[in-house]
Amino acid sequence: MFSITKTDFEGLYVIESPYLTDNRGAFKKLFSSKEFESLGLDTDFKETYYSVNAKNVIRGMHFQTPPCDHTKIIYVITGSVIDVCLDLRKNSSTYGKYYESELTGSNPKYLYIPKGFAHGFKSLKDNTIMHYMQTTCYSPENDKGIRYDSFGYDWDIKQPIISTRDLKHPAFSEFKSPF
Repeated sequence: MFSITKTDFEGLYVIESPYLTDNRGAFKKLFSSKEFESLGLDTDFKETYYSVNAKNVIRGMHFQTPPCDHTKIIYVITGSVIDVCLDLRKNSSTYGKYYESELTGSNPKYLYIPKGFAHGFKSLKDNTIMHYMQTTCYSPENDKGIRYDSFGYDWDIKQPIISTRDLKHPAFSEFKSPF
């Protein structure tokens, strides 16, 4: 049985699922269309990805624009991250505000992120594996981002490891939201 916790951001939820351990290891149920539908959540996931990350990597802040915008489920398989979601929905009471949460491979907690949010994270450990499910397929024309250091979040890393692509994203102050 899944439990869902609402955040102060409309449509952004923390989900917890059973995390069972014994002498063999661990077992975690991540998705059930029947249970998600009963909670009123989107279940039409089209793509899934994972990334392996060194300590101090920052990925983000990524999103896709309409009509290829998507709902995401993200969780950590192993390691730990600080996950950050930035509300880009211009008519939202939380527009321009961010939500952060620590996610770990040994914790049953993960995030359900609705359309209209930019998403990113910082890796707290080497070989942290993040898994993503999303409701639309990747579209290069709609693949966008906000510069990680432009919206007031303190990543608390002296020398972050960031891709050239992520460094070229526009600042939040220059962003014109399509959401």
